[in-house]
Amino acid sequence: MADPWKEQDDAANALALVQQAAGPYLDSLPERLVHDSAQDPGIDDLGGPLPEQGDGTLAAVEELLAVGTRAAVHTAGPRFFHLVVGGATPAALAGDWITALLDQNSGLWVTSPLAARTETIVLGWLKDLFGLPQDFGGVLTPSATFANLTGLAAARYWWAERHGVDVVADGLTGLPRMPVLTSGLVHASTRKALQVLGCGRDTLRTFVRDDAGRLDLAALERALVELDGALAVIVGNLGEVNTGDSDPIADLADLAERYRAWLHVDGAFGLFAAVSPRTAHLARGVERADSITADGHKWLNVPQESGFSFVKDSSILGKTFGGWGAAYLPTLDDERISYNMHGPESSRRARAFPIWATLRAYGRSGYREMVERHLDVAAHLGRVVDEADDFELLAPVQLCVTCFRYRPPGVPAADLDSLNARLGQAILDDGRVYVGTTTYRGMTALRPTFVNWRITEPEADLLVRVIREIGPRL
Repeated sequence: MADPWKEQDDAANALALVQQAAGPYLDSLPERLVHDSAQDPGIDDLGGPLPEQGDGTLAAVEELLAVGTRAAVHTAGPRFFHLVVGGATPAALAGDWITALLDQNSGLWVTSPLAARTETIVLGWLKDLFGLPQDFGGVLTPSATFANLTGLAAARYWWAERHGVDVVADGLTGLPRMPVLTSGLVHASTRKALQVLGCGRDTLRTFVRDDAGRLDLAALERALVELDGALAVIVGNLGEVNTGDSDPIADLADLAERYRAWLHVDGAFGLFAAVSPRTAHLARGVERADSITADGHKWLNVPQESGFSFVKDSSILGKTFGGWGAAYLPTLDDERISYNMHGPESSRRARAFPIWATLRAYGRSGYREMVERHLDVAAHLGRVVDEADDFELLAPVQLCVTCFRYRPPGVPAADLDSLNARLGQAILDDGRVYVGTTTYRGMTALRPTFVNWRITEPEADLLVRVIREIGPRL
């Protein structure tokens, strides 16, 4: 085979192959193994030396489909509880196909007014969904990690500017360390963002009142007092990954206002607490934050590489990421927004399209119903665990996470960590459900998370049955 130009007539046929495979694949997800390790050797079939001539469009697509639909970890299905990973709603999946079909560069208005305008629309819809003021600025990002990077970069700009330094032009040289204060619920992506920004991940100070990492608010306030007027950044955590626990955001907002600090809220999945009246109290005060992070590929259930960053000062993202001075690029005073001047990316995928599709398809009430179903599933599993003599619930169920461990009668306490570690690996090897282990309060624990739009109570019940089948063999 040769130049793809000579095979352009095969483009529609290649998409037809994907469509033909998609129906049976999606239909199989409720029943098939989440991961069939016996299929892993087939991945090597994709290897070998770079082809000299190539196999042609249709042959290549057929091969990738054949291997991929067998060897993938089927995160799109209803029995993947590992990490905090959603699926892709039917509308979001189709929206992502449209994204690839149109292949827009959403970085500049001139390269895609469609993508730029759609991004503005969905940012407005998301602010409405989460109860944030419409005058907040924002930008779509590839993930909550990138969104944390974006929000904390804005905080760094604000902090340096008040020290008389343009950090965008001159960097951090000559500045003191930027104080960053938080609780033990902080996610690793916050440390990673500080690391990338040159602030140093070890500048982060945590203030905890117990072995679960919950915030010692009084100690954090004392640290602010000891700064003697020096400016700081406070990181509030909304939805911790082991238990769904959260910092008291409204109390942190009070401190931020009192001590002139910047409040950044990491709400990767916890921001969705605002969607349901049952959990909205957990997000109370988030609308007072200076920057807010959330993920799209978690509880919004759009395909991977989707996040969003919101800021109170709508001008600060442009100051932080714009003004490169390239002759071929627009300037910040152009009324037509170019989102590559509001975040770390230059060329960007049009990730607004699947977000638009899913929000248009299901609306506020659809997402509230889905979130509350997941709350019910997590609470149901929590009750099953709490009432059983072979399980131990390790934390109250607050959101979509149930943190517990297998504790069969007669097993010494000293052996439980080893048992649960082996159990976690055995569950992954088994493949019927997918959940790994974590360390919580010094204990090895399971922490299934329910955010995929397909999940219902029977999937949680299957997890219990699988544990009780595998556990006694260990």
